Order: sequence, then structure tokens, then C-alpha cells
Amino acid sequence: MTENKTNPLLCDPETGFCEMPSVATPGQSTSIPVDNKPVKIIYYTDPICSSCWGIEPQLRKLKLEYGAYIEIDYRMGGLLPDWSYNSGGISKPSDVAHHWHEASLHYQMPIDGAVWLEDPLDSSYPSCIAMKAAQIQDKNKAITFMRILREKLYLEKMNIAKWDNIVLCAQLAGLDTKKLKQDYDTDAKKHFQDDLQLARQLGVRGFPTLFFSDGDGNKLTVYGSKPYTSLENALLALYPEAKKKKITNNNPLALFDHYPTLSVREYAELLDIPVSQAVVILEKYTADGTLNKKVIKTGALYLKK
Repeated sequence: MTENKTNPLLCDPETGFCEMPSVATPGQSTSIPVDNKPVKIIYYTDPICSSCWGIEPQLRKLKLEYGAYIEIDYRMGGLLPDWSYNSGGISKPSDVAHHWHEASLHYQMPIDGAVWLEDPLDSSYPSCIAMKAAQIQDKNKAITFMRILREKLYLEKMNIAKWDNIVLCAQLAGLDTKKLKQDYDTDAKKHFQDDLQLARQLGVRGFPTLFFSDGDGNKLTVYGSKPYTSLENALLALYPEAKKKKITNNNPLALFDHYPTLSVREYAELLDIPVSQAVVILEKYTADGTLNKKVIKTGALYLKK
């Protein structure tokens, strides 16, 4: 898409990719060491990347089915430094609103693009740096934190570039907000710069980008929000011994023990059922009061009471 050259937030739903306006060519091949599990995945993302929201169903499924074999290293990409890089261009924050609506329909994930009309973000750097600060504290809570940031942005039109809103999300994720601020102002900024530097070395062109590595120099890359089989095949190519842990539908609410909030698309992906069937199940439990849901124009998010 030519418009990506002027606005990285105008992602291409067909490729599932939010492409950066300018990217350095990679230098020499960069090795990816593996630590505790057979396969490491370096996942380049950004809290405000709509295509990264679009790949959440597939990623969540990969974690449940093959979590014993993979370690995911979340790296921040800095999708939107600010709007000055495009001064004089036609792209502006309000252009993103309609695009996000289209992305929501394509990915079947709830997104309200009106934040770009009502309280537009001036950069994704604050949320990226906040993620690095959260990772310093607790890597698992950091993943929860990023999910909350995205839910607040996409469903509640919250400007997650504002510190007060970042703090609110951090509290919901159970993070120490004082330490978060200390780390945000110091080490987290360096860690974010390290992520940007590694992205240049690896030749990251946009988001989501996932590098699968077995630690023996073998590496496969998945660009964009691809179908689940693309992620599964990359893993199995590097580690054929991996055994799928099948997700069953014996208890329709069991998935909420793993993921406190689920969209219809996520629920359908995880159970490998049609979206229409997922709607029936989720609405049944909403009607009897077992589940709550947040509803916007383009979808809903279900959560256990």
C-alpha cells in the first residue's frame, strides 16, 4: 500500500502488516540465543499496531497449544515516533480513524478508531517505553499490561500516550507504579533503544514480525498477521518433536482461566469453531450472568465476572 509510506498506522489488512516509513537494511546475520525452551520467538510489536491486535487470537492459541516449547521475547518497535516525520504530507491522525474501523472488520477484532478524532495519540513511544519498564518488574505482568493498554485503546478510546492512563493500566495489571515511573525515566528508555537497534540488525520492516529460532542458527520469520498455521508450521519446522496440547470444549468457560478477556474471534480461534458458534456460546453465558461483556460498534470483549 503506498499510503503506508506516509503513515505507518495505515496498516495493510491484506498483508497483515504495519510497515515503517523508513527502515535500515540489515547488516550481518544476527544470532538469536535460546534460553529455557527449544524455540525462542522474538516478537516485534507495538501497543498501537492494529495488525498486532489482529494476531492476538493466533498468538494466544500458540501459547496454549505449544507453550511448553516456546519462549516469547516481546520487543517494542516504536511504530509512531511522532507526527513530524510526515509534516507537509496528507496523512494526519484523523486519517487513521476510518482505517482502524476497516481493520476491525477485517480481523474480526473490536476496534473503535474514534480515539484519533477525539483524543489522538502523538506517539507510541510512551507506551513502548512503559512496556520495557513493566518487563523490568515482571515479564508476565508486562504481557497483561500490554493487553490492558490495547483493550483501553481499542475499546475505550483511551489515549495510552498519556502518563495518567499508562498508570491506570499498570495498576490494573498489578504493577508497582512508583517503580514503573522510576524505570520509565531510566533503564526502560535504554532497553527501548536496544530494541530499536536489534530491530535494525534483524531487518524489521514493520509489525507484527516474529523471528523463530532454535538456537542452532536456524531461523524462520513470520511477517504480518498470518493464519495460525503459519505460526504452527514455523515452530514445527524448527522443532518437529513439539506435541500439540489440544484445547477441548468440555468446559466452555475454561479458556477464561487462561485469558480473563476474550473476543469472539479469539474464542473461536482457540476452540477451532466457527465465529457464529462462538457467539452463541458466549451470549448464552452472558445472558445467564456468568460473563460480562464490553460492546462497541465493531464487536465485543467478554470477561468472566
